[in-house]
Amino acid sequence: QVHLVESGGGSVQSGGSLRLSCAASGITASPYAMGWFRQAPGKEREGVATLDSDGYINYADSVQGRFTVSQDNAKKTLYLQMNFLKPEDTAMYYCAADATYISSTYGPGLASYEYSYWGQGTQVTVSS
Repeated sequence: QVHLVESGGGSVQSGGSLRLSCAASGITASPYAMGWFRQAPGKEREGVATLDSDGYINYADSVQGRFTVSQDNAKKTLYLQMNFLKPEDTAMYYCAADATYISSTYGPGLASYEYSYWGQGTQVTVSS
């Protein structure tokens, strides 16, 4: 059973930084993909950053150059370093995993329907 637990959310002023963590357990498939998604009130869930077990990474255009996704295989933890935060980054951030992932030259997708395991989310609020 895959279990994902996010932490690290909080409130920060515009231009600030936060680091989210996702502790993962139960992922035995290889290859696999994991990622960060977010959902603001009244909006659809959107992909922020994803990576796969081969190291391929994809970012949403809106966070490219500001956010960095990484993983610590030994600790089985996924991270999202968020710098230069903007008010429009305010959302609930979710960690997700795809245990049926098939590697491709395009890397892991940013569409939420591709991921079958989800954490409970951590709130990020950026004030202007």
